[in-house]
Amino acid sequence: MSSASGTPRIPTVDLRPWLSGDPEARARTARTVDAALRTAGFLLVTGHGVDPGLRTAIRESARGFFLLPAEVKRPYAVKVGGRGWLGPGAEANSYAEGTAAPPDLKESLSFAADEPTGDAAVDAEWFAPNTWPGEVPGLRGLVETYLRQTRSLADRLLELLAVALGEDEDFFTRHTGHPTWGFNINWYPGRDTVGEPEPGQFRIGPHTDFGTVTVLDRQAGRGGLQVFTDEGGWQDAPFDPAALTVNIGDLMARWTGGRWQSGRHRVLPPPAEPPAEELMSLVYFYECDPGTDVRGIDSHTYLRKQLDAIAVEDGTGVNP
Repeated sequence: MSSASGTPRIPTVDLRPWLSGDPEARARTARTVDAALRTAGFLLVTGHGVDPGLRTAIRESARGFFLLPAEVKRPYAVKVGGRGWLGPGAEANSYAEGTAAPPDLKESLSFAADEPTGDAAVDAEWFAPNTWPGEVPGLRGLVETYLRQTRSLADRLLELLAVALGEDEDFFTRHTGHPTWGFNINWYPGRDTVGEPEPGQFRIGPHTDFGTVTVLDRQAGRGGLQVFTDEGGWQDAPFDPAALTVNIGDLMARWTGGRWQSGRHRVLPPPAEPPAEELMSLVYFYECDPGTDVRGIDSHTYLRKQLDAIAVEDGTGVNP
């Protein structure tokens, strides 16, 4: 996925030169990041320090849950923004763009920030306890380890973004002392499970993310991630099994005054061939401290509005 000049719209950025502390290496990395976020809003990053074996183990454990009968999973069912199981028909991401569409062809295990602040109202909305399915007892330890590594990476990315923007390194992280975050394990079954997609139906419909940065561990497939740019339209996102995919969300785009693009993307429908293609993504949505003012809007008022927008109340794909 390259521009007319041949420069990758979504480059692969090795974070090791940035983390080395060498001023020239850090400056080069920051320039690359700035250019990429002005076009597609996406990067691939290597040298990130997140354990690949851990990601594999999470997939194996979570798959054991997703393959359970619906009646076993149903007690864990929640709506978007909750902590538990988002079953088939629970979510339609295209609603966030104001586009009517059938619900997304996926299931998710959804987790979120759970360390209370001491403010009862804030904690009730944003820092509730997570739900851990008893049927897969090993999942909790794996996920909590992964989340520690990913949050550390997210803060390092925010420091890099601050320098790329020409600001002090703590420009963003001064607002992540006690941040909210969300973590979804998204399961995309094949057509042999979900059947023929409806017209306009995707594994995840076109949308932008809502927060600051998203850190995505994904798998390659014919029904995988596509990214939109004004110049190139919809194109398959590049894939590197050693890399994590990073994109910025709406809050970050607003924070930069529109200098960077909130990365618009979608996940294609399950392919007809092979009909059994099954993918799983680990998606970490990083945000900021509740109540952060982002150029005149309250960060979490915006986040709640967007989360509510993509929820399908009755599973029919019609947002009431």
